Amino acid sequence: MVLDLVVIGLAITVFPLSVTAFVLVLSTRGGVWKGLVFILAWLACFVAVIAAVLLTTGGKPPAPHSPPSTASSAVKLAIGVGLVGYGWYRHRSRRRKRAGAAPSSGRHKSSGGLMARLDRISLWTAAGLGPLLQPWGLVAAGAATVVSADLSHTSSYLALFGYVLLATSSLLAMEIYMTFAPDSAGVRLDKLRVWITTHQEQALVTVALVAGLFLVSRSIAQLTS
Repeated sequence: MVLDLVVIGLAITVFPLSVTAFVLVLSTRGGVWKGLVFILAWLACFVAVIAAVLLTTGGKPPAPHSPPSTASSAVKLAIGVGLVGYGWYRHRSRRRKRAGAAPSSGRHKSSGGLMARLDRISLWTAAGLGPLLQPWGLVAAGAATVVSADLSHTSSYLALFGYVLLATSSLLAMEIYMTFAPDSAGVRLDKLRVWITTHQEQALVTVALVAGLFLVSRSIAQLTS
């Protein structure tokens, strides 16, 4: 369970769409407060999913090859296959775009318009963006993995806490940086946003394929062992 949660947590924390959106939120007027409520809503939703799973299992892992255990492995297998398919689709789509016309400057115009809209969002809207922008496929894979948690052991609590912290670590790092060094953070986060925007397709393909192949291999091993 621990290895699965580490890989899934890493995939969530570096997921390009979530990171880019959070950088944009931090870059708005009052971005530190908007970023804080974004993180709090993100964490609340994340913890609620884990709590729902643990309430369902009673904090006791299902027996190997029992229907609940098989179902959780099947769910992770389906998510893994979906991620691999999504990554492959994005890869093929990127190759077709690259073979087509040269990119125009519309991206910069749309980014400017997006920034103008985000600058006017309220704290409540920022809070709503937290759960909305979570990579729900990966969150569901984590929930299927949490089924194996045994709350009679302290190590399971530590694993779950580490998973939540790891999945939120990129957001927390940017929030802390912007809070204590706003000037330098603004410059570096803007460079990060530009880099992610430029390499977003490659990053999405990499995260989707790596996480998907890992989930497929682990699920098949669990189903056949």
